Amino acid sequence: MARRIDVTGAGGVRLAAWDFADPPKPGAERGAPGVLLLHGLMGRASHWASTARWLAERHRAVALDQRGHGRSDKPAEAAYTREAYVEDAEAALEQLGLAPAVLIGHAMGALTAWQLAAKRPDLVRGLVICDMRASALGAASQREWAEWFRSWPVPFTTLADVRKWFGEDDPWVERPIPSRGAFYAEVMHECGDGWRPVFEPEQMLRTRESWVYDAHWEELAQVRCPALVVRGLDGELGRAEAQEMVRVLPSGEYAEVAEAGHLVHYDQPVAWRGAIEPFLEAVLAV
Repeated sequence: MARRIDVTGAGGVRLAAWDFADPPKPGAERGAPGVLLLHGLMGRASHWASTARWLAERHRAVALDQRGHGRSDKPAEAAYTREAYVEDAEAALEQLGLAPAVLIGHAMGALTAWQLAAKRPDLVRGLVICDMRASALGAASQREWAEWFRSWPVPFTTLADVRKWFGEDDPWVERPIPSRGAFYAEVMHECGDGWRPVFEPEQMLRTRESWVYDAHWEELAQVRCPALVVRGLDGELGRAEAQEMVRVLPSGEYAEVAEAGHLVHYDQPVAWRGAIEPFLEAVLAV
């Protein structure tokens, strides 16, 4: 069972971190190599549960609910900037005694991870980038997301309705994707009128606004530690861009997961483990 530890992030925002090395197992005591898992936009630490459990067999695996997400604080006045997210991850590594750690990030969490690796190379010994683009996405993409949030039929009557809408009925879904429905069911909570997201959509748009207009190749080139770029074959990160990211990284490697979309670790957990475990063993053995 994961143990919650609160962390103080940038501007005093309280962040919930979940330590999966509890109770300690042989090779997973506090002195074991640290791994920090960072979810994507709208995600939460629990999305990493299956990954964290096998990591915790040998490493100290901690998943962070980032600001505005999961059980962490969601103050309306807080900064939802790239700098704030990076400083939060930096604070988590330092306050939890994880550094130098491997950072595993999905989507937005991957961007946070490589920006932190560029900023504080002393804290990061390795990096896994899962399905996050380095190119700018632009204003049209942000408008599409705003429209998509408005299309949600909230409140949902039941969790089954959540799973069905996000897994089948959402106009963004071309074919039924049960794992997508399960992913979104995990970020809903029951309110007086039905099921609503645990996050504020407006805060998610503010968060996304902080990266969609800019490219992030410069920070990627500043990452000095070993890095693995992972993409699902049906994900948002195309093969050409992924391979260019590997080329730009001073010490980059590439892996892809078949029959997986954007939610690689959720779609194909066994293949995901097979893709990243050899890299982690090599990095953490150093």
